[in-house]
Amino acid sequence: MSFTPRETVSELDRHIVGQGKAKRAVAIALRNRWRRQQVPADLRDEIAPKNIIMIGPTGCGKTEIARRLAKLAKAPFIKVEASKFTEVGYVGRDVEGMIRDLVEIAIQLEQKEELARVEDRAKAHAEDRLVELLADTFEPANPPPPPSAAPKPGQMFGPFVVQQPPQRASHPPEKLEAIRRRLAAGEFDDELVELDVADTGNPFMTIFGAQGMEELNLRDLIQQMPGFQGRTKRRRVRVPDARRLLEEQEAKKLIDLDAVQRRAVERTEQSGIVFLDEIDKVAGRQSAHGGPDVSREGVQRDLLPIVEGSTVSTKHGPVKTDHILFIAAGAFHVAQVSDLIPELQGRFPIRVELEPLGKDDFVRILREPKSSLTKQYAALMKTEGVELEFTEDALEAIADYAAEANSRSENIGARRLHTVMEALLEELSFTAPEVGQSKVVVDAAYVRQALEPVLADQDLAKFIL
Repeated sequence: MSFTPRETVSELDRHIVGQGKAKRAVAIALRNRWRRQQVPADLRDEIAPKNIIMIGPTGCGKTEIARRLAKLAKAPFIKVEASKFTEVGYVGRDVEGMIRDLVEIAIQLEQKEELARVEDRAKAHAEDRLVELLADTFEPANPPPPPSAAPKPGQMFGPFVVQQPPQRASHPPEKLEAIRRRLAAGEFDDELVELDVADTGNPFMTIFGAQGMEELNLRDLIQQMPGFQGRTKRRRVRVPDARRLLEEQEAKKLIDLDAVQRRAVERTEQSGIVFLDEIDKVAGRQSAHGGPDVSREGVQRDLLPIVEGSTVSTKHGPVKTDHILFIAAGAFHVAQVSDLIPELQGRFPIRVELEPLGKDDFVRILREPKSSLTKQYAALMKTEGVELEFTEDALEAIADYAAEANSRSENIGARRLHTVMEALLEELSFTAPEVGQSKVVVDAAYVRQALEPVLADQDLAKFIL
């Protein structure tokens, strides 16, 4: 994507309030990727991404910035918790698993884009098949003449007999056209038809190997065995569902899965983004504890080659991590960035500190983003016929209660707004189906009436807000 850094920050501003330093850092990183593609090929491989560490309290927007950036760049993106991994040799997931998961996400992206490109052709082919299916079901044609007993040329293959597929009954074009018109008019929408669909059962088995604990997809193994490729099962479905299933089948026939996988691996290598959350949870040193640490420093050492650049084996082929962008994040309220091992610190040259959020930020979060909480709740209530409106003084009051709750207990940042909004609208959410068509205006008095009793009771506020 050729967004300038200023355009990237502007796009992020539509969804995330404040945190200008972090937005500038990721915008520059995204632009550097575009710049790298413009330099001569002999120098391109030498330019490595500048990985970023975001430092800030929970709920200040670290994850959201990385997720929105990946969506903006249409890049494969995965969020992983650093504390979920263990070093090689212990039971648990090793760090290479996140690269394998990233490849799978890239394949899904490529498939989705490819399916969108062939959508029109797939719909046309699916309609042709559906018309034939309806003709066979509701207006069967005369059966073809029985085959002669004498073998036809080409049927014998040495001592074996090659089975010829049975001939289908043919329908006159005018009959098919009549069924097509009736299908377009919706006359068959309530009818049931039978069709063969792919068997999508997906059993998994957990195995323990040299690389730790991994999930093995038994379906992938079974489909490699002779006689198991493309196994189907018979289903009886309504015509609209049959059309959807046939469109999926036809679309998959039109795309080259091998090419999709090759492009997905290249896309992972060139534009993948890994968001390493809770990096501070693996920052403890063994010397700081009195005994051995199962995974903290070991996980850091396992991360070193992945972040710097190595080759990870996946079922779709080897994947180089040299140009994958790693964004690490953590609160670092107990540990410090300096508690990470020096080698890992050196692989994250850009450090950005995010600011904690206060009342003014909460007001902006409720008012400005494209999908703010107030707009979400208004849309939810609209489904029940209730028009929900928030006044400006209500936003101020909600932000005030959220800031107060954060100061009294743990500061969980903008996530506190979710708990406050749920407590505020609990009664309306419960009674909305019974209220019917109406308009509810939430003002400061409404907010105080709902939240003041909760915040006044210290013990109650601790558990609810």
